[in-house]
Amino acid sequence: MFLEINQIKKGFGEGESRVEVLKGIDVSIEKGEICVLLGPSGSGKSTLLNIIGGIDSADSGYIAINGEKTADMNEKQLSLYRRKHLGYVFQMYNLIPNLNIKENVEVGAYLSSNPLDVDELLHTLGLYEHRHKLPNQLSGGQQQRTAIGRAIVKNPDILLCDEPTGALDYKTSKEILKLIEDVNKKYGNTVVMVTHNDAIQNMADRVIKLRDGMIRKNFVNTNKISATELDW
Repeated sequence: MFLEINQIKKGFGEGESRVEVLKGIDVSIEKGEICVLLGPSGSGKSTLLNIIGGIDSADSGYIAINGEKTADMNEKQLSLYRRKHLGYVFQMYNLIPNLNIKENVEVGAYLSSNPLDVDELLHTLGLYEHRHKLPNQLSGGQQQRTAIGRAIVKNPDILLCDEPTGALDYKTSKEILKLIEDVNKKYGNTVVMVTHNDAIQNMADRVIKLRDGMIRKNFVNTNKISATELDW
């Protein structure tokens, strides 16, 4: 069992205004899987992703990666765990504006004891010829590629993607999803991707559907298709 999510509960607020966002989430994800967390706004999917990522803590239950439980870690250990195991890609690219593309990717490499080759990765990302440009000289899709590069250069066990195509048009969205698929195949990272776009589940190995803080469906996709074949 690679990623184990056990009885995770999480609420926000106090007293009568308290909202239970996650109501006991149980799921296991295998190494190398592309897992899509699907659900409407407010279903708890981003909260779950943040708990897996150690950005947020659960009220009860635990997350374990390769048997290491995040709940047992102090702040320093948790910071090291995030650095060692996790790469993040958000809807907003969060690039450093005064660093060029190569330097933005290198920021991720500094956090790793076992980084990927930056130039080779820039070729994989289709960014090599843009490596000396600043983020504001690139399109949204190219900026998102850079953000993926920064996350993946660490060679993390798990790539966490929160609505990675949320700010992009259809064609660019498909290119980014294809890139995530290529990275998964090439480097073997486990991918956990939050989306509200139903079509994206078709490229996943595992699909987890959340509603009202509970898992409604959790299944292995037997008819997986390539990201290039997705349509919505």
